Amino acid sequence: MAGFTGFAPAAQRFFRDLSQNNNREWFERNRDVYEAQVREPMKALVEALDVRLASIIPEITGDPKKSLFRIHRDIRFSKDKSPFKTNAGCWFYHRDAGRGVGQDAESGGAGFYFHLDARTSFIAGGIWMPPRPALNRIRDAIVARQKSFEAMLRAPGFRRRFGSLESESMLVRVPRGFSPDHPAATLLRFQSFTVGRDLSIAEIRTTRLVDRLTADFKTMAPFIRWLNGALGHSEMIRPTRR
Repeated sequence: MAGFTGFAPAAQRFFRDLSQNNNREWFERNRDVYEAQVREPMKALVEALDVRLASIIPEITGDPKKSLFRIHRDIRFSKDKSPFKTNAGCWFYHRDAGRGVGQDAESGGAGFYFHLDARTSFIAGGIWMPPRPALNRIRDAIVARQKSFEAMLRAPGFRRRFGSLESESMLVRVPRGFSPDHPAATLLRFQSFTVGRDLSIAEIRTTRLVDRLTADFKTMAPFIRWLNGALGHSEMIRPTRR
């Protein structure tokens, strides 16, 4: 596999065109563009970042065969029958937890995500909409170690880079089993625990994207490890060279 050289303008142009021609006939005529401009660079990015992760947070891995999300949509229960997603993404996951994501995942943990579509790109990290047992374990850990969790979120470098937790699907009230006036009431209302930042066009077009994402991963690493620790997924220590 060739090394990562950046995403060419043709990658985002492909998704702009796909959004206007979301059908199998058009996709098959343009499959070579998708493979060359989207899928192959994404696989190269995953491979390059997996090498970097080994020295930052080695329990998190990226696999060119497993980390990329499928472009085909699951339309079985959707009113929108468009067969293809108009974005691409890759997921870096805990080796023991597996690559499951979201409420339907039987297992899964916190990790890193990269996203690209027709107009935007962003990096994110954490755990998105975990199933109820995992969510309960995270909430219990927040109650037990509230100060350490809040201190991590308030760390200057972390806050400057990523701001605060994303408030997507946040509950209006504190969940059952916790007092409405609990000191961690606001944190307990979260159903996802993720942070991220937008990436500029200039960032995604060059090889320097690997360095930028490596810096993001390093800053996020304590947050990812805290969440995975709450779920019982252990850290890995990088072997010391002799």
